[in-house]
Amino acid sequence: MNPLNTTTTPIDPATWSRREYFYYFTKMMPTGFTVSADLDVTVTKDWLAARDLKFNPAYLYLVSRVITEMPEFRVSRTDDGELMHYEVLHPSYSVMHTDHTISSLWTAYDANFAQFYQNYLADQAQYGDLHTPMAKAPQSANTYMIGSIPWTHFTSYTPLPFTPLNTFFPVIQAGKFINESDHWQMPLSVTIHHAVADGYQVSQFFTKLQNAFDHPEIWLVD
Repeated sequence: MNPLNTTTTPIDPATWSRREYFYYFTKMMPTGFTVSADLDVTVTKDWLAARDLKFNPAYLYLVSRVITEMPEFRVSRTDDGELMHYEVLHPSYSVMHTDHTISSLWTAYDANFAQFYQNYLADQAQYGDLHTPMAKAPQSANTYMIGSIPWTHFTSYTPLPFTPLNTFFPVIQAGKFINESDHWQMPLSVTIHHAVADGYQVSQFFTKLQNAFDHPEIWLVD
């Protein structure tokens, strides 16, 4: 396993294109928003099934990889208020136990899908049966919330944080697949702070992720 990537790049407020928007949406009108859309996961689902690979780690990997192309999704700040971009974000997700309780795990992102897949399986083996809210203690600040509700094909999902934010990472949630005309549709919700992203950036995220689901032979193969 490679060392955990916690690399950051400072944001220069004098040249940052979102400087005024960040101030407005954090100080004058604190605002976040959620966008939900159906994504077609047919090609990736079939590609994984043909290779006897699990869907969930591929979902976590593809979202995390697309996030590496979205600097707006990787904004954080220090305790002193200095803003920065993380190079990558590591997915933090829930696992379901047989008694329907959940535990939070996270897996180190790796640009190599095969390595990430092994990281995921190792985390499941070591921590997956621990019945506690946070089965694997966090080791860095650059984890983001991502999950799935595989029992419900929702049209909207909105998490409600109750504490002040030091990071401005997205919260991403998938829902139950449904089959329509031989195509598997998966609802996906993206919630993000308006200080760092607008509807355009979230739309770009959906476009990039759909492209990834359409071409697993490119995105999941080195």
